[in-house]
Amino acid sequence: MRKTASLLALCMNAFGLNKHAVTEDKKDVDVLLIGGGIMSATLGAYLQELEPDWSIEMVERLDKVAEESSNGWNNAGTGHSALAEMNYTPEKEDGSLDISKAVDINESFQISRQFWAFQVQKGVLHDPRSFINTTPHMSFVWGDDNVNFLRKRYDALQKSTLFRGMEYSEDHAQIAKWVPLLMKGRDPQQKVAATRNNIGTDINFGEITRQLIASLAKSPKFNLQTSHEVRDIQRNDDGSWNVTIADLKNNGAVKVIKAKYVFIGAGGAALPLLQKTGIPEAKNYAGFPVGGSFLVTENQEVVQQHLAKVYGKASVGAPPMSVPHLDTRMLNGKQVLLFGPFATFSTKFLKTGSLWDMFGSVTTSNFMPMVHVGLDNFNLVKYLVGQLLLSDDDRYAALKEYCPNAKKEDWHLIQAGQRVQIIKKDAEKGGVLRLGTEVVASQDGSVSALLGASPGASTAAPIMLNLLQKMFKDKVATPKWQAKLKEIIPSWGQKLNGNISATEHELAETSRVLQLDYLPMTPAAANDEASHAAAAAGK
Repeated sequence: MRKTASLLALCMNAFGLNKHAVTEDKKDVDVLLIGGGIMSATLGAYLQELEPDWSIEMVERLDKVAEESSNGWNNAGTGHSALAEMNYTPEKEDGSLDISKAVDINESFQISRQFWAFQVQKGVLHDPRSFINTTPHMSFVWGDDNVNFLRKRYDALQKSTLFRGMEYSEDHAQIAKWVPLLMKGRDPQQKVAATRNNIGTDINFGEITRQLIASLAKSPKFNLQTSHEVRDIQRNDDGSWNVTIADLKNNGAVKVIKAKYVFIGAGGAALPLLQKTGIPEAKNYAGFPVGGSFLVTENQEVVQQHLAKVYGKASVGAPPMSVPHLDTRMLNGKQVLLFGPFATFSTKFLKTGSLWDMFGSVTTSNFMPMVHVGLDNFNLVKYLVGQLLLSDDDRYAALKEYCPNAKKEDWHLIQAGQRVQIIKKDAEKGGVLRLGTEVVASQDGSVSALLGASPGASTAAPIMLNLLQKMFKDKVATPKWQAKLKEIIPSWGQKLNGNISATEHELAETSRVLQLDYLPMTPAAANDEASHAAAAAGK
């Protein structure tokens, strides 16, 4: 059917019946990266190190890179390492906490730190403080139940060497020293609790993306085409791919790129593009878009009272990206505060997308999974409806729960980015909502895509490392690639959790290169950590 359609298109071109004729010349490349965001930039950086002779093409539909999900104003900029995000430590039926996801995310973030440190040492990334800065990560709660939860979370995380240095307090005065803005005007009788870790980070993923791509562009083997949109993806008989792209600044004139390997790193648009490939793996997925807005203040009298990323407890049914947080950000060299997010809804898959995006992604294979997810996630639907009904006064009231003395005139509302949550076919339930990110690849590894949202950008380096193993399994097994990957990610192949010396070495080295704060562990603390690790290993 697809070949018939292509033949018809060629015939229409020949007779001048098609508005935009396809150029006869095809450009052959080794790798095509679709999307100019943090994921494609990270994969490109890996490949340029591993195979410097490979030709790489990057296609971005906007006129600049890093303008969608990777843009600083479109994400919360948290170096997601589970230091503060309470949704990564869910409560089990017996009342204990499961910290396994928090440990996995922290492990992943350490890989990202090593990747960025390597790029700084190579001169690919420059001026670390232009994209990463030490910013304490905190959890903050009030009320008996939430305080009890946070206390249990703190105790549970002490069993992991990755969470060393975390502090816990229920004392108003102590918390006020950490974050004055949260405590000024607060009822002194309110029961509160907070944890604090001083080695958290604030990250500008847009800046990382721009610097990585600028470095890629120095090679004659790399080419970036902005204002170009992918219209079709078809497999060739030899296993390569013909990708039809339209030049949006040249009346939509179309041309074809023939690529041996294709990666779709187009944020929310990844799903519809993956569906165009026709690979059977794509049939297992659908997408549900969730947007977000933030209250922002640039009033420096307010901003300077708060240097931290403070995460609260999520509402029932809220997706991970909607956990409330009061966030210190460094954007365009200026420190600002963001509070939110407040969920929004649009059928767009991208902030600059089309209202038809969601409808266009619905197929006969993913329609029923979407229905099942809607029926099984009533709390999520209820939460989104409630968010959509919020007024300005409602959002201001939510802000005052974190900043009791907040003045309405100091804050304004901005629209952040769109995220597309994964809906996946499930044999038992029909369909399940998958919160997080997922790499989808064809059986031969020649085409792949990244679907999903948080923690996303923070774990781009390990996600793309996983993708390399799917796309280039044989090459990853070679001594050449293994040696280079070990150079880029020194801890590759080993777990840091439970390994005190390896963890401390990695934190010390990446902190030095990335110009981040680092507090060496004292011998007494090391002994305590070793005891915790031994106790955890014995369970």
